[in-house]
Amino acid sequence: MKTMSPFHPALERALSHALAHLDHLEQQPVGARASLDTLRARLSKPLGEAGLPAAQVIDELAADTADGINGSAGGRFFGWVIGGALPAALAADWLTSAWDQNAATFACAPALTVIEEVCGSWLKDLLGLPRDASFALTSGCQMAHATALAAARNALLARRGWDVERDGLGGAPAIRILSGDQLHGSIARAARLLGLGAGAVRGLPVNPAGQLEAASLQQALVESAGAPVIVVLQAGDLNIGAYDCFAELIPLAHRYGAWVHVDGAFGLWANASARYRHLLAGVAHADSWATDGHKWLNVPYDSGFAFIAHADAQRRAMSYEASYVTHNDHVREPKDWNPEWSRRGRGVAAYAAMRELGRDGIAAMIERCCAAAHALVSGIAALPGVELVWDPTVNQGLVRFLDRAPGATQGDHDRWTDEVSNAVLAGGEALFSNTTWRGKRCMRVSVCNWQTGDADVARAVAAVAHVLRAQENMGK
Repeated sequence: MKTMSPFHPALERALSHALAHLDHLEQQPVGARASLDTLRARLSKPLGEAGLPAAQVIDELAADTADGINGSAGGRFFGWVIGGALPAALAADWLTSAWDQNAATFACAPALTVIEEVCGSWLKDLLGLPRDASFALTSGCQMAHATALAAARNALLARRGWDVERDGLGGAPAIRILSGDQLHGSIARAARLLGLGAGAVRGLPVNPAGQLEAASLQQALVESAGAPVIVVLQAGDLNIGAYDCFAELIPLAHRYGAWVHVDGAFGLWANASARYRHLLAGVAHADSWATDGHKWLNVPYDSGFAFIAHADAQRRAMSYEASYVTHNDHVREPKDWNPEWSRRGRGVAAYAAMRELGRDGIAAMIERCCAAAHALVSGIAALPGVELVWDPTVNQGLVRFLDRAPGATQGDHDRWTDEVSNAVLAGGEALFSNTTWRGKRCMRVSVCNWQTGDADVARAVAAVAHVLRAQENMGK
């Protein structure tokens, strides 16, 4: 009789708990219910001298985290920009952990290295990027930005005769970063990580549609004459999903010798849809791009993608050779393009997701999320005492709740908006995250999950309506 491996009991318990979680997403509250004190009391156990059976560890882990897990895997989670996980992607991610390959080199992970090659090719095709662009699979858009901007740093300083990989930044020409003032904080964080400093980032005023204007950018480029410059453009900004005019701004930046980087954390995926592709006209002429897989591709955390039009700059910024590191000249070695050597095989889940959906399925998912976002925003905005702040261009929209007390101030509206969102969360039917946009506190509606459908939208709108009715009955 074949002996069962020691992995079976723990993995079988993990499967049971995982399926119980996923199967009950529609019935469970979307937000976590356990308090911080409760979770600490459960999980802060003394570390025993003796170990425990693996299956017992998994059972106790599931019990101790009960009600402390957000329902972000389900269709009524509309906070931040967080996608779910497609069935094939989740299963592939489990296999990735079971295989336990270090996806740094072909020698360590032969099949995963080839999968990564294929992923890069498929992604560039889907996202409308140059076929000869280099790429990296990273932990998320934060490190995708850092990877792309490291390549930009290399290229811009090399033009000025400075080898930053050899000599560092001491005494180097100071690089400036120009972007619209709605840029994501991960850009400033990448600048800090790369030694450029957050002070190198300058946010320029945007127009009412959230777009950087050519005149504003040109003035800043003129003022930066002689300095190496990176221009960061938005493909879907954080609050309203605004897209800069790439066809106009990229050639303008290039005329001044700037490197153009596109922050497309979620919005770059609109290129996979014929209905929304017009928003990205001209984007392929940029120098680098960054996006996430754990947002609109719906693969498990963590997954990000960087693409660079100048492969030599990326390789100079990232690669390193040593006698103890195996190198194969016949394959794309992941370590030559990534900031990490020890890394999980992130390409496996992305590969599985793209195969499960196909081109048509990816386009349909993008369009379904956009339609749901519009239905959510319009449905909530139609309720009494609600102000439509931004109707979604793609999958991001804003609404605001007005305090209807006589003489209510903007501060009252801000406070009331947070109270309504918190009450919806407490009801368990949906989760939204709030933001401050142009001085106003707003409920931010973000739809990024492959499972969100009409029923989820209806439940979420009803949950907001219930909160507003309850407050009205209380004399609010």
